[in-house]
Amino acid sequence: MCECCGGHHHGHYEVLKVEGMSCDHCKNAVLKAVGGLNGVEKVEVDLVAKEVKVEYNPHLVTLDAIKEVIKEEGYTVL
Repeated sequence: MCECCGGHHHGHYEVLKVEGMSCDHCKNAVLKAVGGLNGVEKVEVDLVAKEVKVEYNPHLVTLDAIKEVIKEEGYTVL
């Protein structure tokens, strides 16, 4: 259920290329940071592909905010 309008999730989906993630600690740091944002519905980290896949509600969180928390963890969003 959507927090902003009471409907089903909005389903915006992005795949971000992220440099610098190399281990489970990196993966968990990104999962926690991105997943902790209000409006993020699902996040997956693929270390091999160097990708962060995120499903989010753009009425509650911006893609720029998602990128910023990844950068704050010390990784580079391409």
